[in-house]
Amino acid sequence: MSQDNLIKLQCTETGDINYYSRKNKKKNPEKLELKKFSKRLRRHTIHREMKK
Repeated sequence: MSQDNLIKLQCTETGDINYYSRKNKKKNPEKLELKKFSKRLRRHTIHREMKK
C-alpha cells in the first residue's frame, strides 16, 4: 500500500507518537481522534492525528 495514506497518532498528554494508522484523506479531511492506550501513563488517553 501507499505511504500517502499513513498517519501518525500522537498522545495529547505526553506528546509521544505511539501508533500509526491509515486513512483515506479525500473522504475524511478532518483530523482523526481516538482513545488509545498510553504506555508511559498506563491508561487510555486521546491520541490525535499529526503531520508527517
